[in-house]
Order: sequence, then C-alpha cells, then structure tokens
Amino acid sequence: MDRVSGLGASLAVMATVRTTAGAPDQVSQLHPVCPRYHHAVELIGRRWTGAVVRLLTERPQRFTQILGQVPGLSDRLLTERLRELESEGLVERTVLAGPPVRVEYALTIKGHQLEPVVMAIATWAEKWLDAPEGGAGT
Repeated sequence: MDRVSGLGASLAVMATVRTTAGAPDQVSQLHPVCPRYHHAVELIGRRWTGAVVRLLTERPQRFTQILGQVPGLSDRLLTERLRELESEGLVERTVLAGPPVRVEYALTIKGHQLEPVVMAIATWAEKWLDAPEGGAGT
C-alpha cells in the first residue's frame, strides 16, 4: 500500500468514527481547521495522553499500572493528564473500597469512541515511523 492509499484508509476510519457519532454528512461539511478539530488534536497530541488513552482502551487500570507501562512518565504528569482527560469527560475515576482504598481509571463511552482513532494512529506509526533510539518498541 502506498502513502496515498494508506492516508485514505486512515481518513476513512476517522470519517467512520465521526459518522458513527453524528449525522453522516457532517464530515464533509467540517472546515479542515475548525475549533473542535483543533481542540481534539491538541488534547490527544499532548505528551503521554495518547499512550494513556491507548492503555485504557484495553481495560480499566490503576494509577501504578499505567505508570509502570509508560516508560519516562512521571507521577506528576500522569496525574495532570488523567485530570485533563477526566475534565474532558473521556476518563472516569472510581474509588474502590478497601482496605486498601484503590483508585481505578476507565474510559467513558466518549473516551471509547477514540479507540479507532488511536488504533489508526498506532497502525500508521508502525508503518511509517522509525522506532526512536532507546525506545521500548511496540
């Protein structure tokens, strides 16, 4: 598959996500740099956010589980990203009765709608990007 057809497939996935969430003709009417699009790209593009969302697509996880799976992510930044995702309605925080008291994070329905987009980015990255030096791989 060449770059053009690969891009077309990724756009089709994203269009399907948008079509599923709204009226089918809304995709063709969107301005390429509309404020909603820009906000979504900025949100998901923040450092570590995509990795956190991708991990949570698998299952709900505790803070330490997320922290242990993302090399280089600090406690402070994970806390910040989880709060941002929670304030956007993408992640919900649940306190589980103890002892010990535990906190679990899970994607909301809104957050799960990002799964095809996150997976499309992962597929694109595997095909087109070289692994960073010293990276953990896939």
